[in-house]
Amino acid sequence: MTILLATHPAYELHDTGRSHPERPERLKAVAAGVAASELDADLVPFRPTPAPVVAIERVHPGRYLTALQEFTAAGGGYLDADTAVSEESFDVALLAAGAGLEAIARLDAGQADAAFCAVRPPGHHATGERPMGFCLVNNIAVAAAALADRGERVLIVDIDAHHGNGTQDIFYADPRVLYVSLHQYPLYPGTGALDDTGYGDGVGFTINFPFPHGTTGDVYRAALDEVILPVADAWAPTWLLVSAGYDAHRRDPITGLGLAAGDYADMARNLAQLVPVGRQIWVLEGGYDLEGLAASVAATLSSLAGGAVRPEPATAGGPGHEVVMAVSALRRRE
Repeated sequence: MTILLATHPAYELHDTGRSHPERPERLKAVAAGVAASELDADLVPFRPTPAPVVAIERVHPGRYLTALQEFTAAGGGYLDADTAVSEESFDVALLAAGAGLEAIARLDAGQADAAFCAVRPPGHHATGERPMGFCLVNNIAVAAAALADRGERVLIVDIDAHHGNGTQDIFYADPRVLYVSLHQYPLYPGTGALDDTGYGDGVGFTINFPFPHGTTGDVYRAALDEVILPVADAWAPTWLLVSAGYDAHRRDPITGLGLAAGDYADMARNLAQLVPVGRQIWVLEGGYDLEGLAASVAATLSSLAGGAVRPEPATAGGPGHEVVMAVSALRRRE
């Protein structure tokens, strides 16, 4: 399989300040992971262009974008206790949101079998009205809304250790988008409870796995086998978008889950089964240990392309199976 790789040197211009975990060096770690994936001719790189404002306005109102642009133009600073921006950050955020849109167009044209968007800033914490958690524009929501508006059934699987509260909020009442999150709980931002399943027409289209500290890869595999795969078989999504956060890796300095690179390889292989070839996009979210990030990206890309690069073995033996059982029971009652 061939993999589109979207990235841009301008992503490093988003300056979060000294010692911030969401730093430009993360993209150097991703690049090391790409090199270690041994894809060679199976990799199709491209530099994305900025997302049109009209595409972003599907999920963020114009007043939100105007306020963000004005704040960065004035020199930037901290939007909240965690989210720092520089003068270049607004333009970089548009470029990050554009990666998913361009990946859709290129996959539509048959240029590859899947896409990986190595972008920053990340996006899944950004709600329609609020930047937070290092996130400015919700990159994956912009792509999902574009697909949904043209009639696609979009499955978003969020594997970041932090719950994607922004993505959930944007699609909470929308039955065109099925949002699934596997995350540590309790952990920032404190959302993603088991019984958060949607609102109105969207009831049943949000699935949360709030895993305890130390959860290992065998639990993630059980969640896929026992819940996510059956749900996808029944709903038949036409596109898969993955919020590819690598901070569930056991080395990550700001989380407490127990995954390793081999677990990301397993997830990539299993998730790829959920949609037709040429209809999946992985978008970088978190991952703050550079060694763990590089290894996990290498394993992901290799697995997506049918390779066998696994810098670390898969993990097992941790807690969390009771969460999978609880989600399964909740789905049977709905």
